[in-house]
Amino acid sequence: MTTSTPTLATGTQQVDERRGTARRVRKRLNTRVATMISIVIALLWTIPTFGLFISSFRPEDQIKTTGWWTFFSDPQFTLDNYQEVLFGRSSSSGQLASYFINSLAITIPSVLFPLAFAALAAYALAWINFRGRDWVYIAIFAMQIVPLQMALVPLLSFFSNGVSLGGVTLMPAWDLDGAQKFAQVWFAHTCFALPFAVFLLHNFISQLPKDLMEAARVDGATHPKIFRTIVLPLITPALAAFGIFQFLWVWNDLLVALIFAGGGDETAPLTVRLAELAGTRGNEWQRLTAGAFVSIVVPLLVFLSLQRYFVRGLLAGSVKG
Repeated sequence: MTTSTPTLATGTQQVDERRGTARRVRKRLNTRVATMISIVIALLWTIPTFGLFISSFRPEDQIKTTGWWTFFSDPQFTLDNYQEVLFGRSSSSGQLASYFINSLAITIPSVLFPLAFAALAAYALAWINFRGRDWVYIAIFAMQIVPLQMALVPLLSFFSNGVSLGGVTLMPAWDLDGAQKFAQVWFAHTCFALPFAVFLLHNFISQLPKDLMEAARVDGATHPKIFRTIVLPLITPALAAFGIFQFLWVWNDLLVALIFAGGGDETAPLTVRLAELAGTRGNEWQRLTAGAFVSIVVPLLVFLSLQRYFVRGLLAGSVKG
């Protein structure tokens, strides 16, 4: 009795200190200075996008000779840029429908695979005791500092030549058909996303109440049942936050898609096609302005639909108690 009372008082004091810190942070973020800074940042971020939007409706000769701000003194509208990009007669001018589908085929699995693997790995590193657990977590954390470009050549060699040991083929070389190219891109994006995903989800899962886990074990729940019925519902905001980040990253990616998916119509995503729309000399700006806003539609819908989870995911776990 004498030993538990100081411990309880100390725990209550720590909770009160964290809550007081959270109140001070909220108070500072709600000041006029913070509001003005947020407005300035929003304007600086929005003005270039607004200019791109205006340019997408301007005629080609106007885009190439004057700045977008001259639209207000001499307004001229046209839908030719969008018609050329979406329904272009020649293969070099548009026809984005198949590339749009390719982007979805690349992005959706490249988001789901890291989410599934990282959630399982984060739970194991947080709540399952095994030898070397801390070293595994440190190694995963350290992998975040490895530049993506350093892994491209080993991955290309892995896919092209396979893996052999002592004359025994452990992994055959991949054939470069459509399905194989999609699988290569999924594999690459999953590998690149796992370190950050495991690190992020581990921070959320490790902060779940220990008493809740112990009560579930006392009731006879196994690790799969605890993960499925307790952990997953509680970390939904974190999963949504990482899912949005990963979706935007994969959807806007050009380097990985260009290397592993190539530039063919069967597997190339929108970003590869948009780079081609600029022309061999990069002078077809009117196509890029319209094509950029066509590619923005899906990420914008994803963000707006998951916005409440995204905000909760950023704030969850920042303050305990």
